[in-house]
Amino acid sequence: MKVVDPKKNFVSKLIKWNKNENFRQMPWKGEKDPYKIWLSEIILQQTRVDQGVAYYNKFVKTFPMVSDLAKAPETRVFKLWEGLGYYTRCKNLIATASHIHKNLNGQFPDQYQDILALKGIGPYTAAAIGSFAFNLPHAVVDGNVFRVLSRYFGIEVPIDNTEGKKIFSTLANELLDKKQPGIYNQSIMDFGAIICKPQLPLCGNCVLNEHCTAFLKGMVHQLPVKEKSIIKTSRWFYYLVVEMDDEVYVRKRGVKDIWENLYEFILIETKDAILLENLAPVKELLGNTVFDLLQISPIYKQLLTHQTIRGQFIRIKIKDRIELKGYEIVRKRALQKLPFPKYISNYLKDKNVSLNLF
Repeated sequence: MKVVDPKKNFVSKLIKWNKNENFRQMPWKGEKDPYKIWLSEIILQQTRVDQGVAYYNKFVKTFPMVSDLAKAPETRVFKLWEGLGYYTRCKNLIATASHIHKNLNGQFPDQYQDILALKGIGPYTAAAIGSFAFNLPHAVVDGNVFRVLSRYFGIEVPIDNTEGKKIFSTLANELLDKKQPGIYNQSIMDFGAIICKPQLPLCGNCVLNEHCTAFLKGMVHQLPVKEKSIIKTSRWFYYLVVEMDDEVYVRKRGVKDIWENLYEFILIETKDAILLENLAPVKELLGNTVFDLLQISPIYKQLLTHQTIRGQFIRIKIKDRIELKGYEIVRKRALQKLPFPKYISNYLKDKNVSLNLF
């Protein structure tokens, strides 16, 4: 009986599957321009492909070259990013585009270590850009790769601790087809997304199931193993939408918190939910300022990785201008050009609760 080398079997069947059965279409698939590959990879961090495609297309159309992105006003870039979340990605995107334009003559670096040195780029993204654009022999190791490798080889070491990351990274690079690293990397990423899915994997139709440890031992839903669990905190954001004629008060959020560089209305943050019947928090903030209550919205909610944001919007109208430290007054129509977190943009788009705001 012929002994099968599990590693060689894995690679050969994966490449064959990619050639004959992988029909997954994405606008950046097969792309060789490192700028566009970089854009797609940054957008897809923490973002589903079906959501990311529209953003990728918008960015490529608006900023065809890295120099276009580098020269664009920061607010315009953030506005285009609006709704994607994890806005540090956008901040790093702007910084890296500027660096490439100003310091690298607009040329994206073509060596792995130089790509890795760019702001906002880690080993996975550097490997993806390097292998897809320049055929550099570096394996991608992301959630899909962790899952496929842990199941096929039956690895029960947690993927999120130091030992696990080292084991999976070493294995991934051992398996990498050095002659066609880009094709191999795309193959394993697509295989994890299409066949070896987190939930409801297609084990019955899997070309690897004959030698997949997890499938043979009934461990598919136990792998991969994670050591850490996410602890979520709750925050209540009550936004005071203060209108004066056709103007409204806003500010840009600062550093070291969620939604950095995005805009918001006057914020009243509390640990727990508060009653708004007597508008006590509003009166406390505005002091003796006379105002008319226009509307109190229903409760809004946004789930972040480590936080749950809940709260309401209180629209009021004032006659005389007031000074609020850190806030500026803008015309209502200007709100359409400012980047807001999803929590606020959902409110602005809801015509049932924000009538006549624009």
